[in-house]
Amino acid sequence: MTDRVLAIDGGNSKTAVLLVDADGKVLAQVRGPGAPPQTVGMKRGLDVFEGLAREAAAQAGLSPDEPIAAHTAAFLAGADLPREEEDLTRAISERGWSTTTFVGNDTFALLRAGTTSGVGVAVVCGAGINAVGVAHDGRTHRFPALGAISGDWGGGGQLGNDALWHAVRAEDGRGKPTELLPALLEHYGETSILTVVEKIHFEEIALDPHALCPLVFEVAARGDAVALAQIDRLVEEIVLLSTVSMRKLDLMDEPVDVILGGGVLTNTGEVVVGPVREKVLEVAPLAQVRVVDVPPVVGAALAGLDFIGASPGAELRLRSAYDDHQPAAASALDVAASG
Repeated sequence: MTDRVLAIDGGNSKTAVLLVDADGKVLAQVRGPGAPPQTVGMKRGLDVFEGLAREAAAQAGLSPDEPIAAHTAAFLAGADLPREEEDLTRAISERGWSTTTFVGNDTFALLRAGTTSGVGVAVVCGAGINAVGVAHDGRTHRFPALGAISGDWGGGGQLGNDALWHAVRAEDGRGKPTELLPALLEHYGETSILTVVEKIHFEEIALDPHALCPLVFEVAARGDAVALAQIDRLVEEIVLLSTVSMRKLDLMDEPVDVILGGGVLTNTGEVVVGPVREKVLEVAPLAQVRVVDVPPVVGAALAGLDFIGASPGAELRLRSAYDDHQPAAASALDVAASG
């Protein structure tokens, strides 16, 4: 069997799959809905992944009865703890897509996508927020990334929820005046934010915090102090995640890649990235802070090529060829939803 790698980037809002050969040639690329097994259930999540994997295999011209790949590299949102990675590795291996399987948190795919060695720090800020780091000697640092219970703050969902919180308090007098209030009223087509809250409470409308996230950046661009404070806090959190990881891995005083990804970072220009870069360089002047320039699924594929011992030329071929396979540009709502 020709060595192939099945790469899966399973985010909260979408799943991307690449099938590549050992030379880095893209054989197939498919995209589908987000299906984190910890959220939708193990069987349902893996059924979504399998459907996309089989679609990729068919696109590559493989027969239904032959293995899809020699190795599966699956980097998944929600695989936040080693026990979860072990459970997912076992469950995916049982599907028989490939001879070997590796499962890791999707932020590691972001790090590999942004570096040639997989060494450095990556921070993802999409639907949620997370960071990982890998040292030259192979040591890793990661956060539990389980939400508020593990000390997390940030991501599109957080910004959207906080926007509603500030709007409610602006209307009832407990908070500062903010242009978030009229922005949310226009978004919902209502004249009172209390009416919005009541409709959410009675499940007459859905609370979609990711759809509210872009409003925070729109209002902040007009100079609103409350919205600007939210973005300032997000900047501080991203700086904390990256610098704590660097300190834990003894990377503060040497050249190190700090890779930023996720819709909130990739779709808002320098609004967040610029201040993050400045603050990181204040404490780690040799760091190279940049936004990832290929989707994380490419990082998953590169990690898979590393595993099977592909030549360095395979990475160059995959990176240089990927533009021919790149999906359509993200929509405005992807500012919050990408993860």
